[in-house]
Amino acid sequence: MRCHEVDYTIKGHDIQMVEIELDPNEAVIAEAGSMLFLEQDINFEAKMSDGSESGVMNKVFGLGKRILTGESVFLTHFTNEGNQKRKVGFSAPLPGSIIPLNLAYLGEEIVCQKDSFLAAALGTQVDVAFHKRLASGFFGGEGFILQRLRGDGMVFIHAGGTVVKKDLKNETLRLDTGCLVGFSGDIDYDISMSGGLKSMFFGGEGMFLATLSGTGSVWVQSMPFSRLAERVLNHSMFSSQGES
Repeated sequence: MRCHEVDYTIKGHDIQMVEIELDPNEAVIAEAGSMLFLEQDINFEAKMSDGSESGVMNKVFGLGKRILTGESVFLTHFTNEGNQKRKVGFSAPLPGSIIPLNLAYLGEEIVCQKDSFLAAALGTQVDVAFHKRLASGFFGGEGFILQRLRGDGMVFIHAGGTVVKKDLKNETLRLDTGCLVGFSGDIDYDISMSGGLKSMFFGGEGMFLATLSGTGSVWVQSMPFSRLAERVLNHSMFSSQGES
């Protein structure tokens, strides 16, 4: 199934939103709760699939994977049922950036962190990707459950803080596991130890790093939610101790 061709505009700086323009009969899918506004003639419906599956068993299998991994069972489908162009807006649940990606130029597949998917043109397959190496799950910090997005249209993922794109040419990049947003399908992803014992325990950079090798693109976020939550929690604990 070919993806619908949608036009879009990214608005804002620190807390961004994406405004998607739909032609008559065009549609987008989005995570439940991400819609900001919708103009007249755009109707929405929660469905237990992304609309790309063919066959009952494929739909059931996809639904089962989302349930087992704690993903939302429903995706919301927004369709322009009028005869004029209309717009629908989506916002990320956290402060940061929205990354527009055209899968047609990325090998028709990217892999991204769990919960980073925001919206996509109808026809995009939103799947769960269990990483092949269990070490990624036990030691990776962010888990070994990733999201795989397949198709030939536009997808929109969100990240915390500033986003940097790194293009690898048969190279290796190491980064904090929480700072990884996503990578193209030709990149190999693994977890490696950050260094010697002293660096691991006293360096403040964590015991393990995400290692990405190969040729392709990697997107890095400057402020993952896990790091932000940890700083807020630590600040709250010290503040409460000072007050007592």
